[in-house]
Amino acid sequence: MTLLLPQLNHIHKPPLVVPYRNLRKPYRLPVISAVSGKDLIISGKVRAVEPKEAKTVLATEGYVVLDVRPVWEREKSRVKGSLHVPLFVEDPDNGLITLLKKWIHLGYIGLWTGQKFTMFNDEFNLQVVEAVPDKQSKVLVVCGEGLRSLMAISKLHGDGYKSLGWLTGGFNRATEGDFPDIEGPEELRFATIGGASYYLLKLLVLLQSFGKEKENR
Repeated sequence: MTLLLPQLNHIHKPPLVVPYRNLRKPYRLPVISAVSGKDLIISGKVRAVEPKEAKTVLATEGYVVLDVRPVWEREKSRVKGSLHVPLFVEDPDNGLITLLKKWIHLGYIGLWTGQKFTMFNDEFNLQVVEAVPDKQSKVLVVCGEGLRSLMAISKLHGDGYKSLGWLTGGFNRATEGDFPDIEGPEELRFATIGGASYYLLKLLVLLQSFGKEKENR
């Protein structure tokens, strides 16, 4: 047995050790962080447009309106001639987990606001490019409250659109006459509101109008 040991030692050599300096470092993809819509507004890279300025801006500066609201909000009220690419779409998934989420959403949010269970529109950027192929175009991005349009301008700015405008506060702050032509059965400021909150708001508006009429008598 002792005569075989040298042969075994010769066969089972220790593994080759490669110096660390010769090892290639693993390649990592660069991390690209999108600038938030809020930062774009603060820096001035995206123009903030007040609803009361919208009519003049559209008429004299060549902006087109890009409505990023879901289709059920747009059906209630919209700016005539505006483009429509929703940032969120209705979630069609009927899996058990999603159905549970939808049920909770309906109980806590849907009945009150009338909003449906949604998901991100994965083709948002592609659909905007189809609607506005010239990325030098002046585009006023709008939604109901101003939050979804903030998200949209971040995505669009990262995709190369550099002449963007943002409607401050969204259509909720718009009043009659802020936009040239409106289509749909509702006022722009009410289009985002649905469910029980819609009827409560209508009641408050009616009571407010009744109070003003009583004061004027």
